[in-house]
Amino acid sequence: MTSRSCLVPSGLGGFNAKTGAAALGGAALLFSPALAHAADTAPAIDSGDTAWMLVSTAFVLMMTIPGLALFYAGMVRKKNVLATLMQSFALCCIMSIVWMVAGYSLAFTTGTPWLGGLSRIFLNGLGTHIHNGADVAFTLGADSPNATTMTIPESIFMMFQMTFAIITPALISGAYAERMKFSAMCIFSIIWSLVVYAPIAHWVWSPIGWLAGLGTADFAGGTVVHINAGIAGLVCALVLGKRKGFGQDDLSPFNLTYAIIGASLLWVGWFGFNGGSAIGANGRAGMAVVTTQIAAAGAGVSWMLVEWLRSGKPTVLGVISGAVGGLVAITPAAGFVLPGSALLIGLITGAVCFWSATSLKHLLGYDDSLDAFGVHGVGGIVGALLTGIFAYGPLSATDANPTGIVGSLHQLMVQAEAVIVTIIWCGAISFVLLKVIDMTIGLRVSTDQELEGLDMSLHGERIN
Repeated sequence: MTSRSCLVPSGLGGFNAKTGAAALGGAALLFSPALAHAADTAPAIDSGDTAWMLVSTAFVLMMTIPGLALFYAGMVRKKNVLATLMQSFALCCIMSIVWMVAGYSLAFTTGTPWLGGLSRIFLNGLGTHIHNGADVAFTLGADSPNATTMTIPESIFMMFQMTFAIITPALISGAYAERMKFSAMCIFSIIWSLVVYAPIAHWVWSPIGWLAGLGTADFAGGTVVHINAGIAGLVCALVLGKRKGFGQDDLSPFNLTYAIIGASLLWVGWFGFNGGSAIGANGRAGMAVVTTQIAAAGAGVSWMLVEWLRSGKPTVLGVISGAVGGLVAITPAAGFVLPGSALLIGLITGAVCFWSATSLKHLLGYDDSLDAFGVHGVGGIVGALLTGIFAYGPLSATDANPTGIVGSLHQLMVQAEAVIVTIIWCGAISFVLLKVIDMTIGLRVSTDQELEGLDMSLHGERIN
């Protein structure tokens, strides 16, 4: 078994590529296309790490199809169920190609602190070192001071990261459900993934990224995935406006059975999302899985109890929304905190997300159809900030950095800066992009199409 050495923060301004577990999680690792060329010096692949990453990749893909697809489809009206399923499935196809063509290269190759390079456009060079069916492990940051040998093939790392790039724009669709044109959704998602998702992934998960240089801790995507998707979703909801009949007609979910099956698939898939971000079958992956389970359970109970006290009845929609909120909040913290802290994160997040999805939405009057902002945006913000409070140093400690990332006022401020930067960049670029699309092809379906339902008006199909 080959030991793996990973990138760990060494304080403000840089990283240290000595031995130990990844302090920013597997998702935080940036690679360079430079690999060992001689067979006798090529880095060895660890079969255990590779097997775990293959399983984790499948788990995360399952989170979008069918997990998120069913979760969202169960919460819309019957006339929009197929269109909602279509959004997740189509985005899985589209984002896979976008990631292959340019997204991966922009996010995960060495470039500047602001954006990666173009060396992996169309996955150029991915198969250079395959011989007789066998590949070698790749080197992260080989042309930087942070060179680190990994123990999985580059192809698996690329595919694992692809599943994150797929689910993020799919999460946004929950905010504009039942009213955005399919063509506008496709164009928005493609451009957004290249000008918003890829740069923020590089800032946070690259060892030369400027937010990483400040010491930002994001194990599996609190800022990159959830705050990003939540803020984009809020902007979509504000630009598109409310659904016809919002606040007057019955907009209740068509089939909560779909939603609870989808939420259950999301929960199971999240073990790959967080556990896989250790990029290895190791103790840190194990702790990430444990904290994921506990935080989800805590948030589900928290939302359920608050709703029970407020309305007198705990609902199916409430408990599954709370559990998803807990999964969101533990995402940045999973590899940094202990189980007790995970429970606190879950309990806090469940109550806060209930408030944001009910009272805050009512107070501000926006129509976030399926609470993409209320659960993912707010849950991601809470989780990112609480990571700065509850981080347990030994989980991210190495020989080079024996203290690891420790919860403190300083770390909280670092986390807050990453949150604010993500909100500003994502919010501003998303707004401009939506306005440009609206002025060209239009964002929203017509009133007649919306009243008929998107299943028939956009896709010519319906549920009988």
